[in-house]
Amino acid sequence: MARTNGKSDVGPEELDVAHELPAAENETEAAEDNILAEQAGSELAKVKAERDALLERMARMQAEFENSRKRAAREQQEYKEFALAEAIKSLLPILDSFDRALQARSQNPPNFRSGIELISKQLHDALNKLGLRPVPAKGEPFDPRLHEAIEIVDTASAKDNHILDELQRGYKLKDRLLRPAMVRVARNPNH
Repeated sequence: MARTNGKSDVGPEELDVAHELPAAENETEAAEDNILAEQAGSELAKVKAERDALLERMARMQAEFENSRKRAAREQQEYKEFALAEAIKSLLPILDSFDRALQARSQNPPNFRSGIELISKQLHDALNKLGLRPVPAKGEPFDPRLHEAIEIVDTASAKDNHILDELQRGYKLKDRLLRPAMVRVARNPNH
């Protein structure tokens, strides 16, 4: 038996007829085959319908997720704008007080100074209500998380590594540092 191109040349005399499957003997076997084919076709149709339903459901859920994400981002932006508006609203009376002080132009400097001090207190109170707190500095031990050392001064009149002067006040908003205090720190060789 010679093979060419992966195929064999088998003649009809070489076929093993004894082991060959018999043809359908009657119509009942053919009908059973048709029923099996129809069942397989209906199973395939069911599976395809289920797949299509799942794909449609997944697409709807993905669209709902995207809409929810966009809605959350929009609500977050609106909340930020509302919070900013409330903060600015609490500062408006102070702005009004400054405008009145500048229009008055008092001839009496002590009265003008006391008016400015009242406005300063009003501003500090409004910022305090928003959660702004000054960072304690003068006389405190130096803390690099809260203070920024501008100068180190050799002195025997203060404790070592304590703050002598506050050049610029530092602030915290609730527990978050907004700006460190700029300070002069003492270095005492005796301690």
